Amino acid sequence: MRIVVIGKNGQLASELAASTPADVSPVCLGRTDINLASKDDILEKISKETPDVVINASAYTAVDKAEADIDSAFELNATAVQNLVGVCKELQCRFIHISTDFVFDGTKNIAYEPNDPTNPLGVYGASKLAGEVAVLQSQYSNATIVRTSWVYSVFGNNFVKTMLRLMKEKDKLGIVSDQIGTPTSASGLATFLWTLSRIDKLEPIYHWSDSGIASWYDFAVAIQELSLEIGLLEAKIPLLPIASAEYPTPAKRPCFSVLNTSMSAKLVSQQHWRQALRQTLYNLKLGV
Repeated sequence: MRIVVIGKNGQLASELAASTPADVSPVCLGRTDINLASKDDILEKISKETPDVVINASAYTAVDKAEADIDSAFELNATAVQNLVGVCKELQCRFIHISTDFVFDGTKNIAYEPNDPTNPLGVYGASKLAGEVAVLQSQYSNATIVRTSWVYSVFGNNFVKTMLRLMKEKDKLGIVSDQIGTPTSASGLATFLWTLSRIDKLEPIYHWSDSGIASWYDFAVAIQELSLEIGLLEAKIPLLPIASAEYPTPAKRPCFSVLNTSMSAKLVSQQHWRQALRQTLYNLKLGV
């Protein structure tokens, strides 16, 4: 099976490259390899690889920066997606697009279903929703959207790595405790994407995360506890729960963005987020 991954240096693209099944020949195309603003360039570069599947792991993910950088966010998260799905439809190869829990406004108090109404709170979420709309409006039955949340990995920059650094540098930390979601290991997400690349028939939208729920504060507490257990951290510091209002950001975040992953869990078994976190921290310690 030949697969093109759009993205090369991000945490998900790196995880896909590191977990490639034995019978898959992957090609990762980064920003220097392909011009996602040009449908002609996309067609030329992808058709040359004759892929069975294209996975779009590329995105503008700077949530706060997007509030002032609207054009760049929409160019990568919407226009590029429209170009990619159009090319995949023309070439008749499967298209898997990664989206986000930030397409929701967080006003529900039970897990979001794939077909629930969307209502993003900021530019990042709006740009990702525009990408979803492009996929759905293509009416290409061999294309799907995978929404996920709070992704972290041994690769790239993410909340886990930031917390580990700050826990070594600071005497104490205040962590937001009134935003609820689910941490997701990029390793588990990659496994799910490899499965989607093989199944016969796709649903229009899937939700994938690890199981369980947490606040950012809960997540940080677990990072510290587990890191102390395995020797990744040497000293414990106070972690203080704070309200979002005490940590203002340019972009508003949904206060509740847990995703209902029951349909996806029928395809791939999930780990609880603490189990997945423990494995990632252990891999960080080993330098894997």
